[in-house]
Amino acid sequence: MANFKLGLYEKALPDTVSFEQKLVIAKQTGYHFLEISIDETDEKLARLDYSATQMQELLDMSRRLIPIGSLCLSGHRRFPLGSERTQIRQRALDIMEQSLHLAAFLGIRIIQLAGYDVYYEQSNAKTRALFIESLHTCASLAAKHGVTLAFETMETPFMNTVEKALEFVQKINSPYLQIYPDLGNIVNAAYALNKDPVHDLLTGAGHIVAIHIKESLPGKFREIPYGTGHVDFNRLLETCWNLGVRRYVTEFWHTSALDWKQQIKDSYAFIFDSFFAQK
Repeated sequence: MANFKLGLYEKALPDTVSFEQKLVIAKQTGYHFLEISIDETDEKLARLDYSATQMQELLDMSRRLIPIGSLCLSGHRRFPLGSERTQIRQRALDIMEQSLHLAAFLGIRIIQLAGYDVYYEQSNAKTRALFIESLHTCASLAAKHGVTLAFETMETPFMNTVEKALEFVQKINSPYLQIYPDLGNIVNAAYALNKDPVHDLLTGAGHIVAIHIKESLPGKFREIPYGTGHVDFNRLLETCWNLGVRRYVTEFWHTSALDWKQQIKDSYAFIFDSFFAQK
């Protein structure tokens, strides 16, 4: 039995593919689980309104094929937790509660939380304070549902490093709020400051629950095929392993390839053969 779990990000597959087929493809490729996406689109947010019957259908599929092992919640880009508008913040908290309910029903233990106070609004001292206020509520909700929230390190300066994410984790001081770094993003942040991304990862010791394995280039954060960017996966993944991390997700998009099916196979082979084959 493998000493780790390797998941596939849902957006590696187009929305024209049924959810059941997404699970089939992930399993056939060799992945242990699929990471479901709840992004800012109406289509993905509608999943939070699934009936008990619809949620049961998803659960049955995952039990028959492979688990839905984590949830990437980027819907807070559109409805940010730090918004100065009360109605938007309330919608953000509703999204959080609904996501936790869905996760608990499906047996998902980790929700990756976007590290933004606001995204389409101007960040300032007030939005940061409101973000922290909302995080206290989110951590309490997560504790109720028994699901861990974990910050993704983002592409914006607000929370683009593990060190910055840790500040919020320590401020909230809840076992249900941790860190879920994106390797491509922390490499870009570190190199822009002439720092070592390994040092940044080490600042999160004891608080990193999973890793997004993503390629990047200076100033470019997505849709970079593995092996064509500047992320030293072997060195960074070895650091994560030594920190005790055992859950990983390959993050790439179907839009970055002419043949998305082949990209899934090639990406799995690149990551698995270069690091996980020996684990």
